[in-house]
Amino acid sequence: MSTRSLHRRSLLWVGLLLVAAVLVIAAGCGSTSSASNTPSPGSSVAGVSKDVSGSISVMGVWSGAEQKAFQQVIDAFNQQYPNVKVKFNSAGDQLPTVLSTAVQGGNPPTIAFVAQPGLLKQFAQRGVLKPLDFMKATVAANYAPDWIKLATVDGHLYGLVYKGANKSTVWYNVQDFKNAGVTPPSDWTQLLQDAKTLQASGVKAYSIGADVGWPLTDLFENIYLRTAGPDMYDKLTAHQIPWTDPSVTTALKDMAQVIGDTSNLVGGRSGALQADFPTSVTNAFGSNAKGAMVFEGDFVQGVILDQTSAKATTDFNYFPFPTVDGQGKGDVMGGGDTLILFKDTPAARAFANYLATPEGASVWAKIGGFSSPNKNVPGSAYSDLIGRQIALQLAHATTFRFDMSDQTPAAFGGTVGQGEWKIMTDFLRDPSNIQGIQQQLEAAAAKAYK
Repeated sequence: MSTRSLHRRSLLWVGLLLVAAVLVIAAGCGSTSSASNTPSPGSSVAGVSKDVSGSISVMGVWSGAEQKAFQQVIDAFNQQYPNVKVKFNSAGDQLPTVLSTAVQGGNPPTIAFVAQPGLLKQFAQRGVLKPLDFMKATVAANYAPDWIKLATVDGHLYGLVYKGANKSTVWYNVQDFKNAGVTPPSDWTQLLQDAKTLQASGVKAYSIGADVGWPLTDLFENIYLRTAGPDMYDKLTAHQIPWTDPSVTTALKDMAQVIGDTSNLVGGRSGALQADFPTSVTNAFGSNAKGAMVFEGDFVQGVILDQTSAKATTDFNYFPFPTVDGQGKGDVMGGGDTLILFKDTPAARAFANYLATPEGASVWAKIGGFSSPNKNVPGSAYSDLIGRQIALQLAHATTFRFDMSDQTPAAFGGTVGQGEWKIMTDFLRDPSNIQGIQQQLEAAAAKAYK
């Protein structure tokens, strides 16, 4: 995920606020009848001839370097299917709104890539999408069950997570760790101990950018996945348990051990509340580095390389988010761009199936700035050591869960100044008020989930 992809997050949710209303209208469009969702009997990608022809329109958020990389994927596909014309259109940060408007007008793209599982489910439940059941065998051979479950609705496969994001990473300043005599910790207790040692060596342990709150939700979600487990994570995501549940209390207490260590935050509490995410990264890896660690996803590397002169492995590196009380080894929380199908044609099937193969993912992996959930993409396909390690951690996760706040209603999990983002910044202001924060979270969630 690029730096640009990171900044699209809050804007995407603005677009999602319009989606529900648009979809109600879209459900009535003649092109979305449920009967047309059923693949032709006996049809399969395996049976599609290499000389299949046709045109495919594809919509996604990618632009700039990402769009150029995806074009190389298209070019590689065309080497096998030269008679299929693939046209990619970038909708940028406004993709949910642009896509929903296209569906409403009865002219959706053949294929789109969306970053929100909730949007996929909304489209599928209204009969807008065509199922990908024709490629279930290909997906099952290349993806772990958690990825398949994520894109399955009412027993049908409706999505393929093509480009993933690993958010269970902690980035650290290599020289700061060496000077303090500490090594990357594998468990929570050691992390807290190392933080004290780093502070004693003269550097703040934590650099956090919490001006709008979403980095705090990511920190909470990583802790909660490890302390409560994946089943409880799913229940909290769906609001099947309240935010006042004891499992939330436990995770917030652990989180408070970090954000409540005020003297060990770059800029203190006020500094963390005023810093945006890129600033938190440059505060740890820039020329005047002040902090030793950043809790965030694989896109941190893009910010480091774009905005600092730090070099991989010698100046910066990462370690997997640590276990908590021995739980969560190999677990990954993250996100991704998911392929969804609006028009079921032989050409579209050929392209979708190609992207589900190791070959289709390896093209972009070799270019860089890409992590594939495809477990059969070899490590050698990735262009740099750190990117390779992170991608393999994602693809071979013991348990994978999609970013919780990205699955909740936008009013709760993705709007600046309200809901979870706002309440988590309140938690940073007063980490001792765990019960009060839980009550605020539950009140906001109950309102948003109505």
